[in-house]
Amino acid sequence: MPKRVIAAFATALCLGAAAAAAAKPPLREVPEIADGIFTIVVANEIRKKCDDIDGRIFKGIGEIRRLRARANELGYSDDEIRAVLDSDDEKERMRARGRVYMAELGLNYDTPGDLCRLGRLEISNKSAIGALLRAN
Repeated sequence: MPKRVIAAFATALCLGAAAAAAAKPPLREVPEIADGIFTIVVANEIRKKCDDIDGRIFKGIGEIRRLRARANELGYSDDEIRAVLDSDDEKERMRARGRVYMAELGLNYDTPGDLCRLGRLEISNKSAIGALLRAN
């Protein structure tokens, strides 16, 4: 084989490998980011709907900043991150995930008081969700 053909083939292999390395899954499929967003969305739902539970707003902002920094480390731009955080579809996916999570605990999102029960349970368990909440 001529040297030019070998060099072109080697270059193509390198470019293909670089493209494969640069390809990243959608941010919602990165577990550590998706789980962090889930935590924030659930805590925010509880905070908004339960009069006897407040959100730890600064802690929540800190968590969002931590997730953004981690996503940046993984190669995602701020625009990609914002698109996920601002997406109504993504928020609804997280709410659906929350409904499943509640059902696993014997709670129902649509039953009055169950979301607040979840909040108190998360606070008492000192979970990631509970860390973003405070009982009044």
